[in-house]
Amino acid sequence: MKKIGIIIFAIGLLITIYTGFNFVTKKKIVDVGEIQITQDKNHTVTWSPLVGVAVMVVGGGMFLVGQKKS
Repeated sequence: MKKIGIIIFAIGLLITIYTGFNFVTKKKIVDVGEIQITQDKNHTVTWSPLVGVAVMVVGGGMFLVGQKKS
């Protein structure tokens, strides 16, 4: 239980530090014989740093509960 708490705490720390990421998708617009036209579209995924803090609290709680059982 302590190991899982530490892992969840570390994930929460990463979520707090990195508040989002970007990725690109390609969409085919025109495909006529050998001619192809594609469009790149950027997508952004973001979240609040408070989500990471909440995950860290859960991980810390799991660590402390696991420590008391030992």
